[in-house]
Amino acid sequence: MAKKRSKEKQKGLVPYLLGWAKSIALALVLWFILQALVIKSFRIDSGSMEPALFEGDFLFINRAVYGAKIPFTPWRTPAFREPVRGELVVLRGVEEPALTIVKRVVGLAGDTLEMRNDSLYRNGAYTPEPYAQHIDPTVDMDAIQRSNAARWQVRHLVNGDVANYRPSLRTWGPVVVPPAHIFTMGDNRDASYDGRHWGFLPRKNLLGHPVFIYFSFDPQHWRPLPFVTAIRWGRIFSSPD
Repeated sequence: MAKKRSKEKQKGLVPYLLGWAKSIALALVLWFILQALVIKSFRIDSGSMEPALFEGDFLFINRAVYGAKIPFTPWRTPAFREPVRGELVVLRGVEEPALTIVKRVVGLAGDTLEMRNDSLYRNGAYTPEPYAQHIDPTVDMDAIQRSNAARWQVRHLVNGDVANYRPSLRTWGPVVVPPAHIFTMGDNRDASYDGRHWGFLPRKNLLGHPVFIYFSFDPQHWRPLPFVTAIRWGRIFSSPD
């Protein structure tokens, strides 16, 4: 009798475990789809976007807004809208496609962009940038960076002396953004490796738009275990500008 009851319990345990396994598998599939197509977690690992975003900020990004790439296929989901000037975007690197970074949209396809002593001119008009930060006026491109910047910029230069064109970190252009591209820069202009160095960003490299910060801590804090002892409570659930 005892053996019979034991067998019955084992038989009842199998469908129970199978039910749990199916539920877990379904949850994992749904989470994968959610991460791939709708919303994804992202961590800021540098200070290139200060003061909008700090190293140690953890974000949720909306992957669907510009159309998300469907994994293992060449296709994307339909976009809800196109990027707009001045907003933050998450993108796949131009020089390093495996690198995911955050920058700010400065120009759209067809825009003429120019920097004069750290001041942005878009389509010939001065464009205020209240989000931009300039902390070290002595920083500039080195010789190799200047040569690389000149190489990509001269192909898009407007009414410029190509032979004598010498761009810098703070003064360059005017250049025209080509079709199906945008131009992005970091807010911390003296500490950002961005479009000034590697050029225009293909529209297909857009991965999403930051929604809100769900956690933040100061990784450079002197206290031990800063992810516990140096939490930036005021930044949690805030929306980056």
